Parts: sequence; C-alpha cells; structure tokens
Amino acid sequence: MSDYGVIPAGGSTDQEIARFETLKPRLLAVWEALEADELYEHTSVIVPSLSVDQEELAKVTGASFYEERLMFAVIRLRNPNARVIYITSQPVNPDVVEYYLELLPGVVSSHARRRLHMISVYDATPRPLSAKLIERPRLLARIRTLIGDRQHAYLTCYNATALERRLAVELGIPLNGVDPALLYHGTKSGSRKLFANAGIDHPAGTEGLYDETDIIDALLDLKQSRPTVRRAVVKLNEGFAGEGNAVFTYPNKNPNRDDIAAALRLVSWPSGQGQYETYLQKFGIMGGVIEEMIEAAEIHSPSVQMRIHPDGRTSLVSTHEQVLGGDTGQVYLGCRYPARDDYRLEIQEFGMRVGEELSRNGVIGRFGVDFITYPNEDGAWQTQAIEINLRMCGTTPPFHALEFLTSGKIDHATGLFHAPDGQQKFYSATDNLKSPGYCGLLPEDLFEIISHCGLHFSHATNTGVLFYMMGALSQYGKLGMTCIGNTREQASEMFSRMIGVLDDETQNRNHGSPGQVMPFLDRYLSME
Repeated sequence: MSDYGVIPAGGSTDQEIARFETLKPRLLAVWEALEADELYEHTSVIVPSLSVDQEELAKVTGASFYEERLMFAVIRLRNPNARVIYITSQPVNPDVVEYYLELLPGVVSSHARRRLHMISVYDATPRPLSAKLIERPRLLARIRTLIGDRQHAYLTCYNATALERRLAVELGIPLNGVDPALLYHGTKSGSRKLFANAGIDHPAGTEGLYDETDIIDALLDLKQSRPTVRRAVVKLNEGFAGEGNAVFTYPNKNPNRDDIAAALRLVSWPSGQGQYETYLQKFGIMGGVIEEMIEAAEIHSPSVQMRIHPDGRTSLVSTHEQVLGGDTGQVYLGCRYPARDDYRLEIQEFGMRVGEELSRNGVIGRFGVDFITYPNEDGAWQTQAIEINLRMCGTTPPFHALEFLTSGKIDHATGLFHAPDGQQKFYSATDNLKSPGYCGLLPEDLFEIISHCGLHFSHATNTGVLFYMMGALSQYGKLGMTCIGNTREQASEMFSRMIGVLDDETQNRNHGSPGQVMPFLDRYLSME
C-alpha cells in the first residue's frame, strides 16, 4: 500500500481489523431499514477525504476544495428524520451551505439546516482529511456525541483506505464503502486481471510491473505481439484522475532494448518535475501497467458507475461520456450524461459483469469502469475496458446533483433519467472550469451573476445550472458546474452560455480578459 494509506500509531492492528469486521453487519441493517422506510431515522457522517497519493493530488489545482464536491449529500435531508454530519479541513462558506439547502425540493431550509452539522478541523495542510481527524481525539469524541445512536449511522467517504478503516472504528460506525483489504481490485493491475476473469475486452499490455526492466520488457513484448502499435501508455497502479499516466512513443518499427530505454527518457513524465527517475521511484512503490494506446479516427471515453449493495447485489447508477484533456489527453475534465445510445447498453452490461465479479470477491460500495469506444472497419462500435475505480468518481457529483435537484430516477434497463413528470433529463458538467480571470470572485459574486443571467436552477422547469466547489473560486479561479437540460443540445448550449456569461462578467469587472476558458470550452464542445 502506498504511503498515503499508512495510518498513524503503528498501522492497523488485529484488534482494529476485528472491530471493523464487527461493524460491517450494521451497514446492511441500516441499508435494509432505509429501503423499507423512507422516513427511517439515521445519521450520515460524510468525510470527503481525498486519501490518495498526495504528490499526485498536488497536481490538481485547488485540490483541497474538492472536499466540497460531496455537498450533494444534503439530499438526505429530504427525509425529516435524517441528520448529516459533514466534515471538511477548512470551513465551508456559510452562503455556499445555504445555497444547497435552499435548492432542496419540498423541504423548509431552516428545518434542514438544524439537521445539518458542518464541522471543520481547521487544518489546511496537504494531507488526507481522515488522517487529520484521527489526530484529534477530542473532536472525534464530539462527533460521536453528535451521532448519538450509532446503531443507526454510517460513514461515507470519497474513497476507502486504512485511514478510513481506522476512522470508522474510532467513530464506532460502519464504512459505506469497500473494505481497504480489497483495494487491489481497483488498481490498474487488478482491473486488468478482473477484466480477463469477467471476459471483457481490454487493451493489450502487461500488469504487475515494478521497475524499469519490467517497463522495457513489457514495451518490447507489446511491440512484438502487435507490430503495428505506435504508442503505449505507462500507468501508475494508483494514479489519480489520469495524472499518473504517461504516453510512450515507439522510436522505430523494430526497436531493441537500448532504443526503448533511450525513448523512455524523452517522455513527458507526470512526476512533478517531469523527471523519469522520480516517476520510477513512485512506480517502484505503487507498481503499474503498460497498455497499448488505441488510436482511431474517432474515439470516445464513456464510463459506467455502479453500486454493490451491502447484500451483494449490483445495480446501475449512471453512464457518461467523459471529456479528457491535459498534456496526455487522459486527464478527466468533465462529462455528459448519459452515454451515447450506440453503446450505452453494452457498457451497462459490462458494468454488471464487473460488479458481479467484485461482489464475489467481497467488495461493496460504489465503483466506476472507464472504457474507450471506437468504430471498427465495419462501422460497428468496438468497446474496451480501461480501468476500475473503487471509489466515487468525477462523474459522481453531477449525477447526484441531478437527483438532488429533480427528485427523479434512472431507468436501470435503459440508463435514462426521468424527472417525476416523465421528462427525460440530460446534463453537461465539469469540475475543472477555471480561468485566471475568475480569481478574486467570491461565492456571493457568483450568486449575483447567475441570478442576473437567469441560468440558475429552476424547480419550475427542472432545468438550469448548479455550481459546486465554489470555495476554490477566489484563490484559484476554479469551480465546478452541472448544466441540466431537457435535451443534450439544451444542456450543451447552457454550458457554453454560462461560460460566456462568466467571461463577460469578469472582463467587465476587471478580473481578467475575455476568452480565458475558451480553449477548454472548445475542447469540451469538440467532444460532441
């Protein structure tokens, strides 16, 4: 396990692991009660800790504010007997909290506010939030008091590691997520093995690699088995949002070991300083894979999100078209819902097969599967699975924003979402909308802008824009947004218009020049 998953005070003990096991059955009991009674009294403890490799996370602008992405969890306050305890490293702007509460359909915001407890550890250091909590026993004691009856409570996190296991034990409530002992299935190497076991096509390559010799051997083997391959992707087993991936280009048609070794040093490595040696050090700790980079005239990057329930059942959550970019073209920028009709049912079926395989291995909780699709010579779509993410994904906040705002449901057979009135819903979303021109804007300024432009979400039409991660706006000029429409075209037009409004407003108020995010917008819209 990587260093970010090592917990303090000597690591996991047998006693702690045994205690964690005794908490697991409680989650099933709470889940069954919630399904049987929508007014079931319970407490959700939300700890949006980004317990991933901190060096990889540091490459993400405004990463500390990603803790605000799970604010959609206040949807649970629609149940008048539900309580939510939401914990962050730094305080969330009170106006942002009120923004979400006032959007709750059919709920008096003041009543919901009394059942929401926002807690901050007042620690901005770049470490996982779970670790900060574990270091504060007095705060943990206060949280236990707020929870009350722990038989009717559970812990939800962005992802699960040994830190979250320790935190669950300290709080005395079950973790609504994967057992950290099973995390291997969500690594790049574990994903490839599971795809093979489930009979799902995936790119040619090799998993279980740990050093330079392994990388060179795997690249040579790939070239020999697939002579026409031009490029390959080197991936860290636990890379975050595509930041651990590097693209290798073969130097000639018949490279030898020396050719490969020389070409590796010319790659733009995602190692902070761009140094091959730094990447190799991390590769040695995490391990990784080599995969053929699929190249075609048209390539799409859909994904499916699933949930394995505490009783072992697998169900569909959503499908998306992912928008990727960055230097390697593999960094997650945003998404559109739902995935295209051409292959949506196929990736849903693959998601079920992955879920069944994971469930047989004891995994519960959310997971996502990323794919690439491209037309073959006959024009039919070819689909290959890329990786499994045993955690919430970048597509999680926008989909739950859709649920949060419309009170609608997904049709598990078709993968389409309908509002209560039967109207089908679509959205375009990103958590990577940023511009130097937006720096200096406060959430209050943003609320003023959207109220004037008329794009704020309306319960009358069940369309409009929801913003999140607004805490990153002033310092980093970055935020997330989900644009919900009744058609794909309406959602896309709303997305473009909102960016135009933000650019115009920031120009007029001397926050920057217009067009700051147009390269991003062009990239996003080119994926239509």
